[in-house]
Amino acid sequence: MIGTNATIDRTGFGGLLDVQMTFLPDDSTPAMPPPPPDVAAALESRTPSILSALQEQLGLKLESTRGPVEVIVIDHAERPSGN
Repeated sequence: MIGTNATIDRTGFGGLLDVQMTFLPDDSTPAMPPPPPDVAAALESRTPSILSALQEQLGLKLESTRGPVEVIVIDHAERPSGN
């Protein structure tokens, strides 16, 4: 695992959910590029962040907690030989 973020699902939901949310990408959604500055300024006053959208639109709240995570440690690596 690279990084310090891991997900522990304690929702109690089984299977996949199909949801649609409206939110403004920001620093908390690094995989989604933010809109251009002029568009972001227009949307900012009426479009929530992803954390607010989760709670307002889906009734879900993210809570920071600690728990067990799977970790893989690589203590040595070499380039393959040319054979």
